[in-house]
Amino acid sequence: MDDRSTHRRAQTPADGRAARRPTGRVPAVDAARGLALVGLTAIHFLPAAYEGTSTPSLSWLLFAGDSAALFALVAGVGLALSSGGRRPRTGREMRAVRAGIAVRALLVAALGLSIGYLLPQEFPPAISILPAYGVFFLLSLPFLGLQVRTLLICAGAAAVLAPLLVHAVGGRLPEYSSHNPTFAHLVTEPAALLSQLLLTGTYPALPYLAYLLTGIAVGRLNLNSRRVQGGLLAAGAGLAAVAKLVSWLLLYATSGYMTLLYSIPELTRQQLDDMIVFGPAEALPTNSLWWQVLSAPHANTPFSVLWSLGVAVAAVGALLLIARRYGAWLNPLAAVGAMTLTLYTGQLVLLSFEVHYAYPLLWCLAVLVLSVLFALAWRHAFGQGPLERVVSGAAGAARRRVLARGAADGPA
Repeated sequence: MDDRSTHRRAQTPADGRAARRPTGRVPAVDAARGLALVGLTAIHFLPAAYEGTSTPSLSWLLFAGDSAALFALVAGVGLALSSGGRRPRTGREMRAVRAGIAVRALLVAALGLSIGYLLPQEFPPAISILPAYGVFFLLSLPFLGLQVRTLLICAGAAAVLAPLLVHAVGGRLPEYSSHNPTFAHLVTEPAALLSQLLLTGTYPALPYLAYLLTGIAVGRLNLNSRRVQGGLLAAGAGLAAVAKLVSWLLLYATSGYMTLLYSIPELTRQQLDDMIVFGPAEALPTNSLWWQVLSAPHANTPFSVLWSLGVAVAAVGALLLIARRYGAWLNPLAAVGAMTLTLYTGQLVLLSFEVHYAYPLLWCLAVLVLSVLFALAWRHAFGQGPLERVVSGAAGAARRRVLARGAADGPA
């Protein structure tokens, strides 16, 4: 949901060697962002289970939890590209980049808090990722100058330790009153809002650092290399498979399932099965560490994070490979991915009217088709999406201000 994050600017250093600085958009990265929006659209509009059954729908199996993870990972890729790509910027240039990202973060979070007023407080049709997205950007700032190996180590630590932190302290943190917070919650329940955004919400920033930091690491690689592209696909698929397999073995080949079933007296087998497939309706129970072996959507356990991380990395690798020969086929997705902030915001506004429940498939298809047509037409006529242009303009002004102030003060 960023704007210029996948732009690359050509640059030649003084010694004459071509530096690999941003030189244009990366269509496959835009397409990955577009795919994430397609997934969120399906989750927002289509039922999680087939009518009258507890069997998960195809859209749920394909996209639940993984679309948000892909959004966060691609956000990290965009941050890496906008801060220098394979050669991270340093000194005053990096300070300017951080200033621009901070402004973008505040604007995106403010937009999300504003939309919270439109969405129903009880049983909302969607839970906006925008407030959390702003926090993701802010948390990324200290990590932008790190090397790939360090970023991956930090991402691994976030994937494992952040869920355990939630398990350890989640039950003692203040409960939030709305899945879609507003500016009012900043005043009435600041502590609950902070814990929601960092630890206990649907998109908790600390566990989601695993996606964001991995994305930054991916953006520091040579994304034009077939070897890198294939490596991303293989590594992502392998990580997802291992995470799901180990989770399954711990649940069903050991005493994990029965331990969870008897850990809560009123918990039925059907309720536990639903939680394993659909994820927790609210916060994951904290009465047993065995809950951390689940790999369900939005469970935000180590295994669910690693599964979704693997899926997201594999998706980026696959799209990069597809773009090598069939890039034109990705144009619709790339156009959508270049203005996801505008399209996602419009989708949330539409969902707030709650008119889609009678014909979910029709609404889903209509929204997807109109999104593609709008994105293609707008890009052809105006370039950046409308909200992207506003956010990009403010972020660019912040960057230029830091650069100008630094130039006035002398060399960095």
